[in-house]
Amino acid sequence: MIQSYSIYIHIPFCQHRCSYCDFNTYAGIESLIPDYIQALCREIRFISLAAEDRLPVHTVFFGGGTPSLLPLTALEEIFYSLKQSFLLHSEAEVTLEANPGTLTLSYLQGLHSLGINRLSLGMQSANSGDLRLLERQHDLSGVVQSVRWARQAGYKNLNLDLIFGIPYQSLESWNRTLRMALSLLPEHLSLYALTLEHGTPLEHWVSRGLVLAPDDDLAADMYDFAAETLEKAGYIQYEISNWARRDSQGKVLSCLHNLQYWRSLPYLGLGAGAHGYAHRTRTANVLSPPAYIHRLQAEQAASDMPFPSTPAAVEVVLIDRQRAIGEYMMMGLRLVHEGVSEVDFRERFGKSLDFEFKSVIKSLQKKGLLEWNHEKQILRLTPRGRLLGNQVFCEFI
Repeated sequence: MIQSYSIYIHIPFCQHRCSYCDFNTYAGIESLIPDYIQALCREIRFISLAAEDRLPVHTVFFGGGTPSLLPLTALEEIFYSLKQSFLLHSEAEVTLEANPGTLTLSYLQGLHSLGINRLSLGMQSANSGDLRLLERQHDLSGVVQSVRWARQAGYKNLNLDLIFGIPYQSLESWNRTLRMALSLLPEHLSLYALTLEHGTPLEHWVSRGLVLAPDDDLAADMYDFAAETLEKAGYIQYEISNWARRDSQGKVLSCLHNLQYWRSLPYLGLGAGAHGYAHRTRTANVLSPPAYIHRLQAEQAASDMPFPSTPAAVEVVLIDRQRAIGEYMMMGLRLVHEGVSEVDFRERFGKSLDFEFKSVIKSLQKKGLLEWNHEKQILRLTPRGRLLGNQVFCEFI
């Protein structure tokens, strides 16, 4: 039986690059969109031809950048190529990231009619001061309006992204952001601690003393406060940074696409700067959109590119057993309830967790960072371990 795949599609265009962002995004190159879409559709065909079978796909994720800058006709072209090249499941989860300031009701209705059934909105904060510092191009009213339009367009699976640990952000203002987000009744919430990424304007401002540095201790308090608040509101924390409500049948509305990553299952990365992982091979595409377009216009024969690479790939790395084990542990332990399964670990790697990591596991248990659920045979982070996840992951890499 062929394993079901996920597909990540990177859209690198933005109206404005935010002060904290180090993603592969570019402002002011929207004129490249038509050529980029052609190149993207060509890459879809390349990778499908390189695969031995027509691969089944159960999730698609449009990330960026700002995918909601694409016209509906461009997204329609991409969908046509996907359906021609893959066995796209009839109930596939298809997510599109969107900035509130780029949406209209008619556009959202168009997205929904194309088959995009999950929307992820970059709310980030309910406080105007936070949004100005982060150089976001929307305000709270834009978020509220976008959610209202999304519901009118038929969306029943909506995520809001929030950021905590922002300079000058207080516990009180963070509480206001949480309360406002909860009042919008999203099915899913993703909460991320602000990190000062090298080379970003915000990192430069902090390093020069123009902006107060984030307070790590306060950020930890914000995380704990959020976990408690969301639990009381009925949200299930299923991953270190992610919470979801249950649907009417009691199923937790987790992001199925991201679960593919955390379970170390295969996914294809398409577009400029996209990363993929399949057949124990990790791929990374060229970052520059013009270079990406050029590589796909070069008409390299698909037979010359072994799956899962394409002409856009600048890095193709075979992952050896030890690295695969380390990445499996790092990703799986992010799932706070599911954790790492002893049964699955044995099936994949032929040895027990104790055989590979007995002393490491015991040490982290003594520190109160890991725990065994012997009934379910899973290893998982403790609540304290969720705060110190990176410290735990390093022990397995």
